[in-house]
Amino acid sequence: MKILGIGNAIVDVICKVDENFISKNALTKGTMKLIFDQNEFQKLMADLKIEKTISGGSVANSIVGLSQLGNKVGFVGKVSDDKLGSKYEEGLKKENVDFYCLKKKEPLPTGTCLILVTPDSERTMCTFLGTAGKINEDDISLDAINKSDIVFLEGYLWDEGDPKKAFVKAINNSKKVAMTLSDQFCVDRHKVQFLDLVKNKLDITFSNEEEMMSLINTKDFGEVISFCKEIKKHIVITRGDKGAISINGKNIFEVESKKKLNILDLTGAGDLFASGYLHGYMNNFNEKECLNKGTEMSAKIIQQIGARL
Repeated sequence: MKILGIGNAIVDVICKVDENFISKNALTKGTMKLIFDQNEFQKLMADLKIEKTISGGSVANSIVGLSQLGNKVGFVGKVSDDKLGSKYEEGLKKENVDFYCLKKKEPLPTGTCLILVTPDSERTMCTFLGTAGKINEDDISLDAINKSDIVFLEGYLWDEGDPKKAFVKAINNSKKVAMTLSDQFCVDRHKVQFLDLVKNKLDITFSNEEEMMSLINTKDFGEVISFCKEIKKHIVITRGDKGAISINGKNIFEVESKKKLNILDLTGAGDLFASGYLHGYMNNFNEKECLNKGTEMSAKIIQQIGARL
């Protein structure tokens, strides 16, 4: 198996909303909000018309993209033995992803993420982790890790207690480790730990420009480049309409973003960028080809997902 993803197993529930829905529910547009109260989450869902459900989660999306590109991949995540858990497993199997899960009836339901798409194609996410947030060491398959050339983790998974222990177990037993910082919310919440991971534990870090600037407390992207060169690690950063950049030691590579896109929905663009880049990386593309494959995959998802709503 080329790549094993480990992350939050979340059923994505995609809904179209207007700007008023965002403000009425005190949400910050374009960000992800974690909801810890199941009743609060259900109340939010009650006012929505569901357009589509997808077996998702950040790294799971990347793993599906890698499978669609012809790579042998697997995913480790925690779901409950309930209706959504079964749908989640079925969804991954349809995408030829090996799903490693000790599925049983859990105290909490399978995790759900509301993806609220406004008319400008921006997405605001509200996530109730459910049992996905209770992943522990026993859920991490060492057999699957040992069969994998690289393990891909998500910042969303990191939390104190059992999830952190699961995370550390994966890192300590992997041949190579890649991770996405996931969201500025995650970076701000776990800045000290993430900085240690980037400097000392990870072989490849995926980030967007805002997340990396937040990580090192700067508003100057030049300082980001200096930081990445100084720590001599492999950092891949997406920069929106400025394209993408890879910094590996002293080597810097950049590509432009795709132009004149028919933007329908930005949901999952970063996840698919990672899948394209990792596809190139695992198949011996040169660095610019990896970046180009990432931007190609993200451009496709931007122009396709909205059409399916």
